[in-house]
Amino acid sequence: MKGPTSAVGSAFGSIATSVLGGLVGGFLAAALVIGFTEILKAILAVVSRQQTWVLVLVPLIGLALSVLVLYGFGLSSETENFERPSWAGAWRSFAPRVSRADLTGDMVGFAGEEELFPWRLAPIRMLAMIATVGLGAAMGTEAPAAYLGVATGVALGDRWWRPLLRPAAVGGGAAGVAALMGIPLLGTAYILELGRRHHAPLNAERVTAALAGGFVGWLLHVALRVDLLRLVVPREPPHSFHQAIITALLIGALSGTITAISGAAIYRAKTFMVHPMIRFMLGGLALGAAAVILAKIADPSAAVGPGSGAIRWVESTPASALTILAVDILRAVATTSSAAAGGCGGLFVPFLAIGDLAGRVFAPSLQVPSDLAGAAGAAGGISGGYHLPVTALAMVLGQGGSRFAMLTCCATVVVASFVGKFVALLVGHSYIEKRPHQLET
Repeated sequence: MKGPTSAVGSAFGSIATSVLGGLVGGFLAAALVIGFTEILKAILAVVSRQQTWVLVLVPLIGLALSVLVLYGFGLSSETENFERPSWAGAWRSFAPRVSRADLTGDMVGFAGEEELFPWRLAPIRMLAMIATVGLGAAMGTEAPAAYLGVATGVALGDRWWRPLLRPAAVGGGAAGVAALMGIPLLGTAYILELGRRHHAPLNAERVTAALAGGFVGWLLHVALRVDLLRLVVPREPPHSFHQAIITALLIGALSGTITAISGAAIYRAKTFMVHPMIRFMLGGLALGAAAVILAKIADPSAAVGPGSGAIRWVESTPASALTILAVDILRAVATTSSAAAGGCGGLFVPFLAIGDLAGRVFAPSLQVPSDLAGAAGAAGGISGGYHLPVTALAMVLGQGGSRFAMLTCCATVVVASFVGKFVALLVGHSYIEKRPHQLET
């Protein structure tokens, strides 16, 4: 029987291992994520400067390449040719019936049991990420950042020291998001809250590793002066308490509703059993149509990428509330169709943009400052659509701004969370709580 001294020593050793794993895994993951995201950003910048017809066509080509890489070059473990050397097959063999582009599904499905995480699939998925995000499909960089962070940590522990595996994976995931967003607690909250969908334990070791990873990711973000993502900071507060309440209720309800419907549609599309080429053709047709309409009613830049072009358009161009709402809905359609077509990217950043646009729909009529409306809507989109209210609160507190404006954004997060859960219940959208290969059996 262990005595008190042995128990204390064991607990201290576990915490020390968590800190070490979070720091080492976080540093390696953040460095990889920053370099990889800079490549995506550079490619996307080139694409964004092209003519309108290129902006419509190139994202479709990117989605086609993503499907080709994942389903043409990628293998299924059921049909793998076992005469091929096992080391070759392991780097491109997916579990049966898995959605091969679903990065979030892997992070959720293996949360708490990261030693089973298929980290060798990271290179083939990186090619799909470049094709999807780099060539302008309406998907984001946060899921790639978190996924690569977790994969880096698992690879570190799997190849070098097994006790570091879980903390390095958790710390790597938190570091990847923190390095991208520049907010340490956002990375920590994201990886922990996402893991709770698979009932991953929220114990001291896991929290410590996530905190260490988030800190390292933020430190590299600051030290390297990276500029990977711009968040709208609500500098001007509401003009009255009444205006703050109305802002939180209306913007929270609209942003939560639109993103929750999009999230449910994406979840259904990913788990729907159909040939990848049929999925690509249907999703690509919807994406192409949305891009053409966006280029006509807004600006060609609003049709490409995770949504920053649409935000720049709405900030620089006077537009009616109905036009902004139409652009918002079309951006939701573009993100949903990109994911449904087989795109390999994230939803966090697109939902930020969708929520931001939803908030600005009400800005003129409510006489709400545009930056407050955008920031509140963005936070509401993450809370209602991604169902990550704690992460949304961490983003609000981390990005700063006027205290009254931050409080309004926090209230919007709460409203959007309840609205998002209600909408998800209406459409039958359940959270992912199983491994990806268990979803379609």
